[in-house]
Amino acid sequence: MTGEPQARQAWLAALPDVVRQARDRWSLTIEKPLQPAGQKAAGQKAASRKAAGHKAAGQKAAGHTAWVAPARDAAGADLVLKVAWPHPEAAHEADGLRAWAGSGAVRLYAAHDFGPAWALLLERCRPGTGLSARPEPEQDIVIAALLRRLWIEPGPGHPFASLAQMCRRWAEQSERQQQNALDPGLARAGLALFCELPATADRQVLLATDLHAGNVLAAAREPWLVIDPKPHVGDPAYDPLQHMLNCDDRLRSDPRGLARRMAGLLDLDPDRVLGWLFARCVQESAGCPALAEVARQIAP
Repeated sequence: MTGEPQARQAWLAALPDVVRQARDRWSLTIEKPLQPAGQKAAGQKAASRKAAGHKAAGQKAAGHTAWVAPARDAAGADLVLKVAWPHPEAAHEADGLRAWAGSGAVRLYAAHDFGPAWALLLERCRPGTGLSARPEPEQDIVIAALLRRLWIEPGPGHPFASLAQMCRRWAEQSERQQQNALDPGLARAGLALFCELPATADRQVLLATDLHAGNVLAAAREPWLVIDPKPHVGDPAYDPLQHMLNCDDRLRSDPRGLARRMAGLLDLDPDRVLGWLFARCVQESAGCPALAEVARQIAP
């Protein structure tokens, strides 16, 4: 993404001041910041184990796009302060958390745009262990149950960007990055499908778009809660993709079976889920040869 290194450096430079402003604004006592390797146990976002590297699209690893620390307010409430680097995919995280109102996702207590960074005051998950520690078949069931709860209809005048907008942006970036990872004809077909699928959906719901086991934590209020959503509005058949991309062994050995499994758990059209998986693998293929091979396996 043009200007991304400079934008990130600007965010990092402003970070200490933004943390101080958030502390003062909400009367917080802030503990030691969480490190990416320890965030699952500590109750906030774990590193996203991306199967592919579309970092330019905003799906960054933890620690690169947010400063996160446990905190307590003046009443002693156990909270998490998240100071995030503004990027398009995460633009409406606070709006999404407000819309879900704690149903399947962490509660949002406050949010403020400080300009160089966004600050969110969030529910802290305890014990905060990650779903990624559980066997993948169990992950499938939990992810599907959470997605069903998150797929609400956005109200009139909602602020969310469309899935179609995100797909077009990612496809344009991928076109610039393609370097013989796939046959040019297959690459063109996959990216075209990636842009076409949003327009043919028969439902438009609020999506998480980045839901995988690393973004699901054990909590006291509910068994599992979603953190770090990237809300958009669009086709629910898109939403199991990030979980499937993180299931490395099954994705490589039986991508069709994995797509059927998630489609069945979510009551989705398996052919549509498979089409999305093909298109997304093509879109990510320049940065991940393993996904190029998956795309070849499931090409229409």
